[in-house]
Amino acid sequence: MCFPPGLIILLAGILIASSPNTILNKALSIFAPIISILFIWSMPDDTSIQFNWIELNIILLELNPLGKLFGTVFSIMALLASIFGFGSKMSQLELGVGYIYAGAAISVCFVGDLITLFIFWEIMALASTFIVLSGKTNSSAFSAKRYFLIHLLGGTLLLGGIAGYWISTGTISFTVMNLNTAPEFLILAAFLINAGAPPLSSWLSDAYPESSPGGMVFLSAFTTKTAVYVILRSFAGEEILIYFGLFMIFYGIIYALLENDMRRILAYSIVNQVGFMITAAGIGTQLAVNGAAAHAFCHIFYKALLLMSAGAVLHVTHKRKCTDLGGLYKSMPLTAICGIIGALSISAFPLTSGFISKSMITDAASNEHLAVVWYLLIAASAGVFLHAGIKFPWFVFFQKDSGLKAKDPSFWMCTPMIILSIFCILIGVVPNLLYDILPYPVYYEPYTGTHIGTQFQLLLFSGLAFFIFLPQMKRTLTITLDTDWFYRKAAKLLIEGFQSFSEKWMHQKEIRAHNFKNRLLVVFSEQGSWAAIKTSSVPAGVATLWILLILCLCLLIYYL
Repeated sequence: MCFPPGLIILLAGILIASSPNTILNKALSIFAPIISILFIWSMPDDTSIQFNWIELNIILLELNPLGKLFGTVFSIMALLASIFGFGSKMSQLELGVGYIYAGAAISVCFVGDLITLFIFWEIMALASTFIVLSGKTNSSAFSAKRYFLIHLLGGTLLLGGIAGYWISTGTISFTVMNLNTAPEFLILAAFLINAGAPPLSSWLSDAYPESSPGGMVFLSAFTTKTAVYVILRSFAGEEILIYFGLFMIFYGIIYALLENDMRRILAYSIVNQVGFMITAAGIGTQLAVNGAAAHAFCHIFYKALLLMSAGAVLHVTHKRKCTDLGGLYKSMPLTAICGIIGALSISAFPLTSGFISKSMITDAASNEHLAVVWYLLIAASAGVFLHAGIKFPWFVFFQKDSGLKAKDPSFWMCTPMIILSIFCILIGVVPNLLYDILPYPVYYEPYTGTHIGTQFQLLLFSGLAFFIFLPQMKRTLTITLDTDWFYRKAAKLLIEGFQSFSEKWMHQKEIRAHNFKNRLLVVFSEQGSWAAIKTSSVPAGVATLWILLILCLCLLIYYL
């Protein structure tokens, strides 16, 4: 039986959002992702669902190895995020919209044409905007508005690119593209906006932390990784992606080190980690594409684990600033252990999932003799350990005792954290579980003496640097200005200045119009020229002559 796996979860989301039956909704939340995974792996590799619509070939389902990998991890994440949402008190409407969001992301992984891609792309944008809005605070409302505007820009660029691509090539097939024409640049720009690339990287750290604890878990898994998928599928090997990726890597590290809010630290970390994937996409070799896909798969798990641990802390303590937290390992031991496992995984600690995926990317750069890129990736790996591997768990679970009364959250919140912790370790210990489902055959061994030795050196020196500079690492209640300042403040000042200029110009225009009207009244008043005109008479011969001249002029113009 053939049916798009993403639509299974999307339809389940519609039912969850519209049904008041809690038991039915929980059953749908659990079984829909499982059914989706079964469909992904039971359908033949050449499965396709397509039809013609106004002379366009619409391909709703087209199985491919890369799509199966992303569709699988998206389905697993939808299941675990919903279970976490049960405990974090997500509303049924928010949970249902989360499933619509997840279903649209999975659908993107299997579409074969740009029109269908655009439709599901926009469903993702609308659903994720609602999830940000579901934070139910003033900050979340403003963040949702900015988030929507940024993704509206991305959608506009994508639609314009698709239209131009169709006109120039005569096809809407979603396939490998080259940056030879303006439409392809527009399409790539739209993809990069969703990936969190510069200069609009800040939408992610602005919006995601304002969502609910369960909502941020959903958000972390789909938008940026769907962007990675479409870039890998259509623009792998484009050199410009290397520079975008490297910028994202160091941008995320710097801002995460400056940040005091634990959820914003992890949001910046998403940009940082996606930067590794975009860099690998730019390298474009089979090893690099495998590395990007593997890193996306692992990142979804360990980032969700970190966000669940942070969400559990927020849910229990109602605190999110590092300056307000600390010492929670005593009262929340399970949450602390899971958070540490996630931190080790994102730091690419040996025997964790991050190690077996990130090393593929650095080796891909080395194999292509990209020495500068390799050195920057190695340096960035040390930076990741600083901000996510040590800073987050240290300031949240250790350092000073904050005196907060807390305990580990409910069964519903702890269960997905335990499952994700097992995944992070299991994939790291048995990497072939992941390597066997990557898009290209894998001839790679992560556990060599060189890999392990290099990584331990990086982790050791990063750890020493953190504790040596610990006084400087401690954050205060400050505001970190990001690139969003330009469209939140500078653009506002520009608009206000233009509005002030327009008002002054209109005022001057009204004054000039009023003066002109007064002069006309004087000229045509009873005492002025109008009276003279009324009392004067024109001879009949003169009037006739003028009429003849006008008629002759009209005839001359007509015949010439």
